Amino acid sequence: MHNVLFLGLGSIGECHLRCFLETGRIESWVCETLDTRREEVVSRYKVSHVYPDFDAVFDKLPDIAVIAVPAHLHVSMATRLAEAGVHVFIEKPLSTSLEGVERLQRVIEDRQLRSAVLYTFRAGPALRAMRDAIRTGRFGRPIQLVCTSGQHFPHYRPAYRDIYYVDHETGGGAIQDAMTHMVNAAEWFLGPVQSLVTDAEHNVLEGVTVEDTVHMMTRHQIGMGSLSLNQFQVPNEMVFTVHCEKGSARCQPTLNRWYWMDQVGDTWTEEDLGTIKRDDLYVNQANLLLDYYEGLTDAPPCSIKEGIQTLRVNLASLQSAANAEKFVFLDENEK
Repeated sequence: MHNVLFLGLGSIGECHLRCFLETGRIESWVCETLDTRREEVVSRYKVSHVYPDFDAVFDKLPDIAVIAVPAHLHVSMATRLAEAGVHVFIEKPLSTSLEGVERLQRVIEDRQLRSAVLYTFRAGPALRAMRDAIRTGRFGRPIQLVCTSGQHFPHYRPAYRDIYYVDHETGGGAIQDAMTHMVNAAEWFLGPVQSLVTDAEHNVLEGVTVEDTVHMMTRHQIGMGSLSLNQFQVPNEMVFTVHCEKGSARCQPTLNRWYWMDQVGDTWTEEDLGTIKRDDLYVNQANLLLDYYEGLTDAPPCSIKEGIQTLRVNLASLQSAANAEKFVFLDENEK
């Protein structure tokens, strides 16, 4: 049994707490500064230690910390914990700037700590199975990746006006909140993004000014990507397709389904992986992270190095979206 501290008990922090406990492999410790929220969550779960503020954590250190505070606080808190010898698993995105990330990476390496950035789609059975199939070379070299995604954000996150989402500085907006998952998954398949262009706009969500609709085109080490997302549509869905030299593969991660087609004029063949609930992805991720902590696997689902790369893409995407010259206009009258 490992002592795992859950730092921050917002909706995602509570989700990690619940799903790590589901593994049966940990004792849970929690830290939350808001009294009502801390008492509410502690009343629902078996918790061994409760801390009202971050400084109190250092009186008795856990083995692992799962950091789920707003993104602009991730790096400073993770660095302080790592300097104290605590292994750190950090909610996505790693940060909202590059400040301090090299120091964090250096501390982790110098102290030989286990670390990860929590991009949950990498724990999905369907997406993992599709990636494994592509990496065997059965479909040839990947050429083009297309991903479309969306959900009704007010339904799934009704408090979005009152949390980090309202401001880019705290990790808000569709690019850092949701598109980052798609970017990280795309880099998992095609390698790091080397260049991009992004168009983004606030179109629908009430009470905020950050973008809720994003279109991004990317060039990777071994292919091209086209990613689109909105946070207001009625269906909750993601379709992730990779077209290769000798065939195509398609995944719907939230439905735990993936398909392939390697003959012209044929129909899609589906691998049956059974159904999956939202928490199942997080339980899978928790088990993968604990396996990594115990040395049963060589690497986490997403390393700090990979998390830094995706952070760089987030920042470049925000920069591109803010740049009025991102489009080339063929008709000067449209400019």
